[in-house]
Amino acid sequence: MIRRLFYMSLGAFLTVWTMRKLQSLRPDHVARRTADRAVSLTDQLRDFAGEVRRLSASRENELRAEFGLETVDGSTTSKNSIYDVKDGR
Repeated sequence: MIRRLFYMSLGAFLTVWTMRKLQSLRPDHVARRTADRAVSLTDQLRDFAGEVRRLSASRENELRAEFGLETVDGSTTSKNSIYDVKDGR
């Protein structure tokens, strides 16, 4: 009796699990999941590109300040040192 109840419960569980998996493969479900993942990926790429732009502008300003050049925003640095390859400054 217990054995029959176990196998009947196992069969019901596997049937429900299989039906849910098959429903998740319907074209409208697959399309919705794909669209959601594409939107998420686009947002991540947009955030990454913004971070790259911000960091590259920051580094460019650092380099311009180090070499006494005009910065990106138009202000000039007052450092009067000359870059010398031998000194590494």
